[in-house]
Amino acid sequence: MADDIDFDLQFSPSHGVPVPVAQGVERLTVNNPSPFTFHGTNSYIVGKSTVAVIDPGPEDEAHFEALMRALEGRRVSHIFVSHTHKDHSPLARRLQEATGAITVAEGSHRASRPLHEGETNPFAESSDSEFSPDLALADGETVEGDGWALTAVHTPGHTANHSAFALEGTGVLFSADHVMAWATTIVAPPDGSMADFMASLDKLLLRDDRIFFPGHGGPVREPASFMRGLRTHRRMRERAVLERVKAGDRKIPDMVKVIYATTDPRLHGAAALSVLAHLEDLVGKGIVATNAAPSLTGEYWIA
Repeated sequence: MADDIDFDLQFSPSHGVPVPVAQGVERLTVNNPSPFTFHGTNSYIVGKSTVAVIDPGPEDEAHFEALMRALEGRRVSHIFVSHTHKDHSPLARRLQEATGAITVAEGSHRASRPLHEGETNPFAESSDSEFSPDLALADGETVEGDGWALTAVHTPGHTANHSAFALEGTGVLFSADHVMAWATTIVAPPDGSMADFMASLDKLLLRDDRIFFPGHGGPVREPASFMRGLRTHRRMRERAVLERVKAGDRKIPDMVKVIYATTDPRLHGAAALSVLAHLEDLVGKGIVATNAAPSLTGEYWIA
């Protein structure tokens, strides 16, 4: 976490109980808390009699039953998936079987770049490679339902196929894992890309949404201000990484020990991947050099 961002940790998940969060929008949180999911993954129900479900969540029996109870008496026409990590998309298959709804997403899971020789994707087991949407929604494309319309806003960075969804006419954006009020987003190459993440952040800053409903935790109530702080935080992390390289740190674990000295050690693996994401971006900019393609085990120095 960063002390330059006012993170909101006051969130009551109300597991298994639908919580109204805006007109025609309910949140239902999966009971899958972890250091990476906060209190759990948020599913959203949009609409009244005929609805859309956004991010049905992981394959979780209790959550599926809670969703079906919340949807009783209503028809599900569409299932939107923001991205294909296993805490967001797998339940789409079962929900589709139960409702006949159309699945909608940017596309199937893929890495943000080709893997280097000998490289493995540390998030491969966390990715839902089986999901393929019925409708691949282009950036800016809108799906209209019964009294609602959702527009895709492609926001790669956390994953290559990450998409936010704007609820037209309301100022609401479902920001999924790109912007969250409780913590910064994990950007882990090759699954994610820091260059893409920053470009997506700049893209969202050009919009005038008034509130974000994220994939984990509570709403981001002043998104423009929060994102400016988030962008500053990322730039500070980049400077911190660059300073460690200038100081003579050649290996990522040495950088993590200093930069993330106050971070929960359980998150140091993710922190190393975040440092790698910054180094990959710095190498791409020609500021830092490495002995091979950027990797967790590589050595780095000023170009």
